[in-house]
Amino acid sequence: MERTQFEKLVADVRIVPVVVIKDLQDTIPTLSALREGGIPIAEITFRTACAKDAIALGAKTFPDVAVGAGTVLNATQAKEAIAAGACFIVSPGLSEEVARICNEANVPYFPGCVTPTEIMRALDFGITTVKSFPCNVYGGIGAIKSFAGPFPQVKFLPTGGITKETLKEYLDVPNIAAVGGSFMMKGDITASCREVMEIVK
Repeated sequence: MERTQFEKLVADVRIVPVVVIKDLQDTIPTLSALREGGIPIAEITFRTACAKDAIALGAKTFPDVAVGAGTVLNATQAKEAIAAGACFIVSPGLSEEVARICNEANVPYFPGCVTPTEIMRALDFGITTVKSFPCNVYGGIGAIKSFAGPFPQVKFLPTGGITKETLKEYLDVPNIAAVGGSFMMKGDITASCREVMEIVK
């Protein structure tokens, strides 16, 4: 998926599911369930041995789904993810090596930034949307709102501790671009995604 397509999709859907694929054969059913539920986006975490293969399979099988890589900690993982077809990269913190690789590949990078210094470092790389993780630990909505003054050009992707019950409260904050999490990944994923998308609407 092209960068412009991905950016428009995130702006429309405003949800980035965090997906853990433990068995490669779960990739297609999981992404199908997300897509059928109205959320054609998947941040497949690099926490499992099959993550790279799952990204490759997902990107090839579902060209209309934005398949990205999460929990990317270093340059090696970033290169592997992009080579596998990831159309976006997410990290729990900010890696300058990963930022450079993503800039060179023209792939959106969402680094975890929870302090003014980290946000300023992200801006040095041209990054204007950052992840807030774990959001519930680092001040939640209050912290994100407080950054709107000094950083009016920055949008946030909060992840961590958010539930269906608190989702709308986050989505109503002007400097929140989208919300990440795994709260739609339990039980009937399709039904859960539809419920989440009703809240978004």
